[in-house]
Amino acid sequence: MFNSRSRQIDSSAKKRFYQKKWFKITTGIILVLALVGSVLYWKADKLVSQISNGSLLSSIAHSVPGVKDELKGAEDGRINLAILGMRGSDMPGGGTLADSIIVVSILPKENKVSMISVPRDLYVTVPGTNDKQKINAVHAYGEENGKGKGMANMKIALGDVLGIPIHYAASINFAGFKQLVDAIGGVDITLDKPFDETMQFNEEHVCDSFFTVRTGNWENKIVKSHATNAAGVSVVVKRKIPKYPLCTAPKDVLECGGEFALPAGKQTLNGEKALCYVRSRKTSSDFERAKRQQQVIQLVKDKMLSIGTLTDFSKVNGILNSLGDNVRTDMQLWEMQEFYSLYKTIPQAQVYQRVLENSDEGMLYAPEGGAAGYILLPVGDNYDKIHAMAKDIFTIAPQSDIKPK
Repeated sequence: MFNSRSRQIDSSAKKRFYQKKWFKITTGIILVLALVGSVLYWKADKLVSQISNGSLLSSIAHSVPGVKDELKGAEDGRINLAILGMRGSDMPGGGTLADSIIVVSILPKENKVSMISVPRDLYVTVPGTNDKQKINAVHAYGEENGKGKGMANMKIALGDVLGIPIHYAASINFAGFKQLVDAIGGVDITLDKPFDETMQFNEEHVCDSFFTVRTGNWENKIVKSHATNAAGVSVVVKRKIPKYPLCTAPKDVLECGGEFALPAGKQTLNGEKALCYVRSRKTSSDFERAKRQQQVIQLVKDKMLSIGTLTDFSKVNGILNSLGDNVRTDMQLWEMQEFYSLYKTIPQAQVYQRVLENSDEGMLYAPEGGAAGYILLPVGDNYDKIHAMAKDIFTIAPQSDIKPK
């Protein structure tokens, strides 16, 4: 009887306990946190397997207390990372060509960071072959031989050009860049004067199903034929024949609206505008584009490392979503964590910038009349001057025409 009564009291007490409002709220919070944690773990594991080498579980061992891992290059005091920008593997028009190439070097102990932009038209030897190609094609050729080989080949080619080991590489495509910038709320930029790109995104092309707006112009086709001159000698005669009508696309489907423009002054660029800004080169040059890319990369870095971004779940979630299908790296998860932790410790690092170009103080030149078309070669036809610059970039005079952000 007593035991039965005790059990009834215990049961009634437990029932009242579970019905308490604070218990329900606490349980609900725990369930939500558990669900969010599971989703984030699943997303993180999926993200890691998509963009890097290995899975989340494979990197846990590197987080065990007492286990010390160092990033490549850390022992020598300089860590070098190649950042590649491209249209995307599923995009037409050379989607895996690395049209934006920047090598970032970090000196953790000295709180310094450098960025060296390598132009896409630099003529190099494709690693593992005797073939010569523009350096932007090295990645594409490598990917044809297997996923990840393009990145590996780019590291070799860039190491040869700059004379420094390239420890890591990462690539981002257009979609990822736009989503990343939007996820952090855009980037703020101040322009001294208006910026216009009226040519690049509205170039004439042979009319097809996409380029349908006739311009009234034609692409001349050169036809060769044999004829006999006045001396009775057979010669080759070249004739230009108007053959192909040229068109543009309707403005509502043209990239960047066909004619991209930004006003002078301070403004916030969303992902689409930021991408158009860093892609524009036709009315300026590939070298000026590289300088704009370095400027925007610094702005993105500053925004990503800001407290507001890191503590805002919606922004972090947006960043994760932008990475999965659009970013690749040869880092493992623990290396990404170490790299991120390292970079957070130097948010106000002194930045040294350089763009390889064929200006008066540049180190490249464009040969005339070559069979390969427009290409760039190192001054002196060797990389000695470029090697010296890359080695001493933290101590030599800064490039005079790169404006700090």
